[in-house]
Amino acid sequence: MANIALLTSDLFTSGLLLAQETIKKTPEGDTGGSGLFGGLPITALLPVILLLFYFMVLRPQQKAQNETRDQLETLKAKDRVITIGGIHGTVTNIQKEQGIVTLQIDDSTGAKLRVGTSAIKEVVTDESKPDKK
Repeated sequence: MANIALLTSDLFTSGLLLAQETIKKTPEGDTGGSGLFGGLPITALLPVILLLFYFMVLRPQQKAQNETRDQLETLKAKDRVITIGGIHGTVTNIQKEQGIVTLQIDDSTGAKLRVGTSAIKEVVTDESKPDKK
């Protein structure tokens, strides 16, 4: 057992020695960064990365959430909606205090379904329907 531990520690230390890289200094004394960003420290790139993340991920998500919230606030009877489960229906009744919307999902039988307002994915308008040509 001691031989295995000795062998493991020997491999570990030799791996650490191989992983180290010597830094060559120029005659002026600087390290002369030769990376993609010329030796720029990661702390200087962090604000740039955070800004990119904000504008590419967070801001579009917030914009979509605001649009959905606005659609739900202006929801009225006879609006066509799609639920998060993919059910298409027409709003027949809205109980804003309880957060419940009644949808008519079948015109021929008059089948109705009660869902929470949080279950409504989008309000379908004539502009949001794809053109059939």
